[in-house]
Amino acid sequence: MDDAKEGDAHANRADEAPLPFRAAVEALRAARLRPQVETEPVPPPKRLAPFAYALEAAVVDGEQELADGRLVLLHDPAGHDAWRGTFRLVTLVRAELEPEMAADPLLPEVCWSWLTGALQTRGLTYGEPSGTVTRASSHYFGGLAARPAASQIEIRASWTPREGLGGVPDTGAHLASWSDLLAQVAGLPPAGPGDASVVTLPQRRGPQSR
Repeated sequence: MDDAKEGDAHANRADEAPLPFRAAVEALRAARLRPQVETEPVPPPKRLAPFAYALEAAVVDGEQELADGRLVLLHDPAGHDAWRGTFRLVTLVRAELEPEMAADPLLPEVCWSWLTGALQTRGLTYGEPSGTVTRASSHYFGGLAARPAASQIEIRASWTPREGLGGVPDTGAHLASWSDLLAQVAGLPPAGPGDASVVTLPQRRGPQSR
């Protein structure tokens, strides 16, 4: 019953949302992504903006999950000084790495350039980008000593998509560019013809089983 009530509450808020937000959400739902990227809507954060929509995604190869992430669309009709706009996209992307790759001192800069490059490749305009790239390593001891060392890269970022007709940003294209980033972090080759200088991460030693 509680789940049903919460679902009804979300539905009511969606009905009350302004038209630009509803159009932006519909574009996210209608976006077509490469088949390895699976998405599903999830409950959005409640306190970051008056209106929000969130989805989770995973890059899947058979039964193995190579990378995962979350994308959140925020909307404040009154505008937000820090955003310099009425919409904001917030993202988290994670993937397992080979320890040698994680040790590369240029890895954070390279990963950040993948995000901005994915947006630019699709000709998207945006403003006020910010974020962090974090790498972490785990080493196991005692009863867990048989496990190999594991390393992970995590990209947290946000940016303001520029608004188009009717004050609606092209959220479908932003989602497609974000999925390009997710696939690149997962080690997949580009979906189509691209710059041969673009380097993707190699496949991880032990991707997550689903």
